Amino acid sequence: MMKEKSVFLFDEVDQSILDLLTCNSRRQWQEIGEKVHLTGQAVKNRVDKLEKMGILKNYTINIDYKKLGCMVHTFIAISMKTTKHSEFVEFIKGEKTIIEAHRTGGEACYLLKASTTSQEDLTRLLDAILEYGNYRVSLSLEQVK
Repeated sequence: MMKEKSVFLFDEVDQSILDLLTCNSRRQWQEIGEKVHLTGQAVKNRVDKLEKMGILKNYTINIDYKKLGCMVHTFIAISMKTTKHSEFVEFIKGEKTIIEAHRTGGEACYLLKASTTSQEDLTRLLDAILEYGNYRVSLSLEQVK
């Protein structure tokens, strides 16, 4: 006799919970429950299932980098000129000015989002990147979302 697998269906309530947590990951279960018409314990159980399934992976914060003095926001597309991808990934992880990084397909190998205090700081970052590959830089003029 086969054991029946427990099936978790993702529904509109789960989506609403994710939307509320996306806006503020510090919300209390009870507060979320009031908005989605569940008890706080029921919300916690759903969140636990979303975490267990790997749908909800981390809880993060949204930092206003301008208030920290980081006034130059850039997107940097990297075309590798070396096969040392693991070294480059370690460089990315250790570089505090890089706030997001993606390995991509297409024209570039990586797409980085960086926030620096000055153009000089950006130049230092770009000079370091040159060890691994060529780059194209796009400056962010305004964040719209």
